[in-house]
Amino acid sequence: MRRFLSLAIVPPLLALGGCASMGSGAGPVDVTRFHLAGSDGQIARGTIAIGTVTDSPLDSQSLEFRSYAAAVAEQLRQIGYTPVAEASGAAYLARVNYRRATREAGPSRSPVSVGVGGSTGSYGSGVGIGLGISLGGKKRGEVLTQLSVAIERRADASVVWEGRADTAAREGSDAASVEAMANKLAAALFKGFPGESGRTITVR
Repeated sequence: MRRFLSLAIVPPLLALGGCASMGSGAGPVDVTRFHLAGSDGQIARGTIAIGTVTDSPLDSQSLEFRSYAAAVAEQLRQIGYTPVAEASGAAYLARVNYRRATREAGPSRSPVSVGVGGSTGSYGSGVGIGLGISLGGKKRGEVLTQLSVAIERRADASVVWEGRADTAAREGSDAASVEAMANKLAAALFKGFPGESGRTITVR
């Protein structure tokens, strides 16, 4: 039987205060992680393959997914995992999911709800990332991006670590590009791996 962690009980991801706090166009990253670390506070390393939530060939071939997968693979390499191309030869599988949406600027804008549920984009573990977007006004505003990763042990199909990171960047800025967002979110997500389970931190 699969053993999964519960990101689904975490409160909304990000207050998303607005562009004024972004300076160069980039905002801070909110990160939440859950894991099954041992008594030493660590999770065993090994070979790891990067996969999508749905394992769809179309998803894995998109340029956008490849940007996020490459950023995740680099961070996993830095913390001691060995990325491999084929899942059949890996001790672990990292399942990657991401969401991007735009919130328009202006005093008439409606709030954006970025929530976690168990049905949309699920890993099968009850981890689902759902974005409820209500847009108001006509001015360009912010690009909201969320990256989530679950590390699954292939031997027993259990998820030993999972986390998500989300941020906002000014629309049209270099910080809002897919590559910039992927690198920033992946670096924040794996900072201090495995991190404190169940706690949300802000990485600036």
